[in-house]
Amino acid sequence: MASTPPSAPAPAPPKPTWDPRTPPRSRPWLRPTIRIRLTLLYGGMFLIAGIVLLSLIYLLAAQALDQGNTLPFRLLEGSFRPTSSTCPAITGRTFETEEFNTVLETCMHYQRQLALDDLLRRSLLALLGLSVAAFAFGYAMAGRVLSPLGRITRTARMVVGSDLSRRIELGGPDDELKELADTFDEMLDRLDRAFDAQRRFVANASHELRTPLAINRTLLEVQLSDPDAAPELTQLGKTLLATNERSEQLVEGLLLLARSENEIVDRKPVDLAEVASRAVEQVRPEAEAARVELRGEPREGKPAVTVQGNGVLLERVAMNLVQNAVRYNEPGGWVEVSAGRTDGMANLVVANTGPVVPAYELDNIFEPFRRLRTQRTGSDKGVGLGLSIVRSVARAHGGQVSAVPRDGGGLVMRVTFPL
Repeated sequence: MASTPPSAPAPAPPKPTWDPRTPPRSRPWLRPTIRIRLTLLYGGMFLIAGIVLLSLIYLLAAQALDQGNTLPFRLLEGSFRPTSSTCPAITGRTFETEEFNTVLETCMHYQRQLALDDLLRRSLLALLGLSVAAFAFGYAMAGRVLSPLGRITRTARMVVGSDLSRRIELGGPDDELKELADTFDEMLDRLDRAFDAQRRFVANASHELRTPLAINRTLLEVQLSDPDAAPELTQLGKTLLATNERSEQLVEGLLLLARSENEIVDRKPVDLAEVASRAVEQVRPEAEAARVELRGEPREGKPAVTVQGNGVLLERVAMNLVQNAVRYNEPGGWVEVSAGRTDGMANLVVANTGPVVPAYELDNIFEPFRRLRTQRTGSDKGVGLGLSIVRSVARAHGGQVSAVPRDGGGLVMRVTFPL
């Protein structure tokens, strides 16, 4: 399908939200992670210890050399013409006895200073090399120590993606990290049981309500088919039938909502563009009755946008979005549906005209039985579960849904799924 037509104003960028399933941000070396801080701690401690040790060695070496500061012998008489490669200043000159003793002491002091400088230089180079090795070793050891935390984080990301069956099951020594992982597993067990009990209750209650509602509908239809019924009775029957139909829609919505809360296990390839095209065709009669134009290029000749998931639930997502865009529109407005790929994700976009939607109300429209301006009942536009089902199905498929107000009124609904 084609993207948003040029006549539609470009939607404002969505407000950034944190998604636990997303990978960590780029430039990990610039983030003050625990691993980096532990590496700096290990390396810094080694560097400080190395500097202290080097200072002690230098002082002890200097003290040992200073103890032999005087010559072990002295020349008593005579003249000397020395040759030295280490003290070139005395080479080629003739010295008397006392002058030669003084020059010899100066040369020895110079040699001691050269030895200390060489010791300091070599020690600093060794300390630099060992510091680099210490930082690298500290980084590797910190990663090994913190690897259980990474496992806990990955499990938490999967759990946030509506997969409460995941467990850490951390092995190894019985330390603080294993205690944390076991506590987290126990919490997940309790949450899983609680959510399962809630879903079973909703599903069972909705299923039990189907039978009496079906019986009521049958009785009302039989009564309305009686040509001799009084007009007042016929009008009452139509009102009750509409109320009964609304209750049936509510029950079906609750059943679908309870079903979509579970992660999809049996996944099959589904063409998202075909699903969107089918939803458009199904809603077209309702759109024509509401005088709303449905936009979107024909499916033929367009590349497939294949995702792995449940075709029935994905079709319900597209159906709910298009129906919602038509029902909350204005006569003479339009609804544009498109499907495509962006940044390695499959996108289903439904843009529509309509009333201006305040940005602060967008978080409420995805809650069950919530509508714009906190309206809960008394609306003929649905039972208030459409967008809740969309969000639940998207999460069960590993995707997400967002809503952005359009300039001039209406919304741009975007559902993304992993390819």
